[in-house]
Amino acid sequence: MRYIILFLSTLSISLNAQQITGNVFSDGEPLPYVNVYLKGTSKGTTTDENGFYKINAIEAGNYTILASFTGFQTQRKNITVSSNTLVINFDLKESGLLEEVVVTGTLKAVSRLESPVPVEVYSPAFFKKNPTPNIFEALQNVNGVRPQINCNVCNTGDIHINGLEGPYTLVLIDGMPIVSGLSTVYGLSGIPNSLIEQIEIVKGPASSLYGSEAVGGLINIITKLPENAPRFFADSYVTGWGEVNLDLGYKANVGSKASLLTGINYFNYNNPIDNNNDNFTDLTLQNRISIFQKWDFERKNQRAFSLIGRYFYEDRWGGEMQWNPSYRGGDEIYGESIYTSRFEALGKYQLPVEEKILFQFSYTDHDQNSVYGNVPYLAQQRIGFGQFTWDKTLKNHDLLFGTSLRYNYYNDNTPATVEADNIVIPSLFIQDEIKFHEKHTLLLGTRYDYDKRHGNIFTPRIAYKFKPTKNDIFRVNAGTGFRVVNLFTEEHAALTGAREVVIENDLKPERSYNINLNYLTKLYTKSGIMIGLDASVWYTHFTNIILPDYDTNPNQIIYDNLDGKAISQGVSLNIDVMFSNGIKLLAGATLQDVSKTENSITERQILTESFSGTWAASYKNYKYNLTLDYTGNIYGPMRLPLLGDLDPRKENSPVWSIQNIQLTFDGLNNFEIYGGVKNLLNWTPNKGNPFIIARAHDPFDKNVDFDSNGNALVNNDPNSPKYNPYGLTFDPSYVYGPNQGIRLFFGLRYTLN
Repeated sequence: MRYIILFLSTLSISLNAQQITGNVFSDGEPLPYVNVYLKGTSKGTTTDENGFYKINAIEAGNYTILASFTGFQTQRKNITVSSNTLVINFDLKESGLLEEVVVTGTLKAVSRLESPVPVEVYSPAFFKKNPTPNIFEALQNVNGVRPQINCNVCNTGDIHINGLEGPYTLVLIDGMPIVSGLSTVYGLSGIPNSLIEQIEIVKGPASSLYGSEAVGGLINIITKLPENAPRFFADSYVTGWGEVNLDLGYKANVGSKASLLTGINYFNYNNPIDNNNDNFTDLTLQNRISIFQKWDFERKNQRAFSLIGRYFYEDRWGGEMQWNPSYRGGDEIYGESIYTSRFEALGKYQLPVEEKILFQFSYTDHDQNSVYGNVPYLAQQRIGFGQFTWDKTLKNHDLLFGTSLRYNYYNDNTPATVEADNIVIPSLFIQDEIKFHEKHTLLLGTRYDYDKRHGNIFTPRIAYKFKPTKNDIFRVNAGTGFRVVNLFTEEHAALTGAREVVIENDLKPERSYNINLNYLTKLYTKSGIMIGLDASVWYTHFTNIILPDYDTNPNQIIYDNLDGKAISQGVSLNIDVMFSNGIKLLAGATLQDVSKTENSITERQILTESFSGTWAASYKNYKYNLTLDYTGNIYGPMRLPLLGDLDPRKENSPVWSIQNIQLTFDGLNNFEIYGGVKNLLNWTPNKGNPFIIARAHDPFDKNVDFDSNGNALVNNDPNSPKYNPYGLTFDPSYVYGPNQGIRLFFGLRYTLN
């Protein structure tokens, strides 16, 4: 009897068991190897080579069926199983690799796959893998981009792209230039991660659209639209060194036509540490606050109108461990103290006409009150920028006409600035994107700028895109760039008083000529792995380049236009892999040769690595709501600024690497808890060197004797107070990496959508 009941039960189940079949497509094409399964059950399968799937033996009832594949948005449907065969089809949309919308390359919002200009895109999720208090530090994990610290004492720095110095990098917020020289670091600080939609990076000249400074590349910080931002967010973390970082933000509706997005960033570090025992702070002490607001207004026909304002204040100091503000500006205890106050305003307004005409503006007001030992540096910089663009589409032509006006004001107290620099630069530009065929696109553009100091400046460019298949793109870009130099907004070493500044001649604008070949593709394997490849080869030739000469005289920095040429050339590769088991890997490598040639002598430029690599590996365990992130970089040797032949410090840096690990738990509603270790290898640049800061015990050179030419004299008597066996002077400019060693960090995020 028992067996009869079991048989009848089995028969009943089989009679009630149903079948689900269907096809999975993407853009009308069958998609193979897609995972299709019923949520909360063990029932599932994978589509065949024709995108077909079949799930058998399903009991009648209500289910949620999902179709997921690496690189595509997971699609789910609620279904009711009641008949023998239920047909459910899916049409998946791509996500993740290569599908981002970009605006930087052409000043128009287009798919990254459709842009004729190669643009690298990084989301806030990328930067969360290694949380930092500012974007400047976060860029350490971007291939071909290196944050360069320029001073061991105050830790200010700039961004190198493909080995080129920071002044060649233009920084923008929402497409508007807000940074030049003096404020490079500050423009990348104080913007909460949660307010950033994405960061776009273009490597190579972009002066035909953006004018001066866009010589080596540009970084565009795209902020969120208020409707895409969380209602409220908070993110805070602390480190074992005593650093505290806090991001707060919220959005609100103001009336029926306006929305407001507010963000506040606060960073504090007030714990002097001297692990390398030179009596100088290893990390600059900082107290910083930044307040950001974005207003977005609703208008007829969805015309754009938005306003952004940001205020930034920072008090930072570094120096001898016993320094306090009472020593500021004196010659008893050495310290570098910088008070920075900065205001930024940006906006865009689409004119109420049928044609798509957009007005954009930006204004920055930067005030810096700083002292380097007993040398004061008081500087003001104001930059105003206004631009009209007319976007016009004709048959096979996507035209962009523009005119802009840039106002530059700069003044400081240095002897080199006899009077304030006050200049207005008008510009005209035109761009035509010609689509010959769905596989062929040609971009032509040119820009005209007039600078009364230097006359007429033309910067043309050309780009060609060939798309033989849906997943393969070849791009060729060629163009020119220019930069009008304001020396003392850029060179920290020129301000410290450690070396005399010598300007040989009137400085002429720098020019560059560049060609870039780029190949972009994505591959899918039968095992569900998606691979994205982004490879580039570039060559940039500079004329009139201005490079600080540290070598001719160890007590001087000599500035002049190079009587010769400078070249930046190399190859880079990014690989983005998404495995079906949840592991994601982003890795990149760059090989480069950055050199200068003068008087038939070619040598590598100073502080430029020959190779570099970056990686970010992530694994998500959905069962336990845990994510593991392992990030890092590696840099090849770079030539360093020595003070002479007797200087015992290494002439070239070693191969060095900064690596980090983080674990994140997101199993609580609205909360994320994260923590980890930064600089796992505990690497610092003092390893293998007798010292980093030259004559740190005598920062005012009170015990240095000089000859008639101003050169430091050697003193080999160890009993003498003027003992100086290497003939050195105080100099903190020998720096190529952070002095901050291994440390723990712990953080908490709260997001209310």
